[in-house]
Amino acid sequence: MVEGALEKMSAQPGGPASYSLRLRMTTSSAPDQHALDLNDLLGHFLDIEYLGSISCSYCGRVSKKSYAQGYCFPCFRKLARCDLCVMSPDRCHYAAGTCREPEWGESFCMQPHLVYLANSSGPKVGITRDGQQVGRWLDQGASQGLVILSAPSRHLAGLAEVALARHISDRTDWRALLRQDAPPIDLLALRQRLQGLVLDLSPSVTWLDGVEPEALSYPVLSYPQALKRFRLERERRVSGRLLGIKGQFLLFENGVLNVRQHTSFHVRVRWGEAPSEPDTDDQMELFPG
Repeated sequence: MVEGALEKMSAQPGGPASYSLRLRMTTSSAPDQHALDLNDLLGHFLDIEYLGSISCSYCGRVSKKSYAQGYCFPCFRKLARCDLCVMSPDRCHYAAGTCREPEWGESFCMQPHLVYLANSSGPKVGITRDGQQVGRWLDQGASQGLVILSAPSRHLAGLAEVALARHISDRTDWRALLRQDAPPIDLLALRQRLQGLVLDLSPSVTWLDGVEPEALSYPVLSYPQALKRFRLERERRVSGRLLGIKGQFLLFENGVLNVRQHTSFHVRVRWGEAPSEPDTDDQMELFPG
């Protein structure tokens, strides 16, 4: 058993990808982190119990509600990383001098970014910081990824994404993502088609013609029959046999849990061998960990 504040799962590429469930310790004066290897728990029972509080991922303040995936309300109001422009980089206002944290904006937004194509629930376009593309694809559960453009800043990458999104989706359908493996797509042909359609990019945004697609795979025993999306603030506890991990989702027999959506939720995690005939009266005896 382990207890702490949930953080986004970490993932490393491989055949399949290797996932860890990370929990920030909140009971000590010097917060630490615990990582639980999820690949080893495939086919076993996993129990995640919400303990009723949320510890802000920035300041540690305890609250009952999460804002912008893991922040308390005061941090949500003051931090630039919680601004709308983080989700919509084309709306970046750094150049106007109105960024709430200009030093953070310099280190995060005013850095080289990439525009990519990915195949998650189907073809989509997205952006990420240079060097972070594989981690981004793993977060999205993409089975294929291809970098197609480079830009000197997040703002310019966001403008390119908007231009490309007129011809290709910039969203992932989580239901399609967790229903089956995505059929393969010819991303090189898609890149070539988009090059002929999108002609109004900034001169400082460069097409990357020599890059090849990358393939990714995930630790999934089987996909769930039911695609109920669990919310810890509603269910309070998610428990069952772990069928797989894809993107930021844990796949159970009776539904799925988006871990990133529950960043900073204070939880207690138990795990154990899957019984042949589960007895709900003795369920907690299944989790010796």
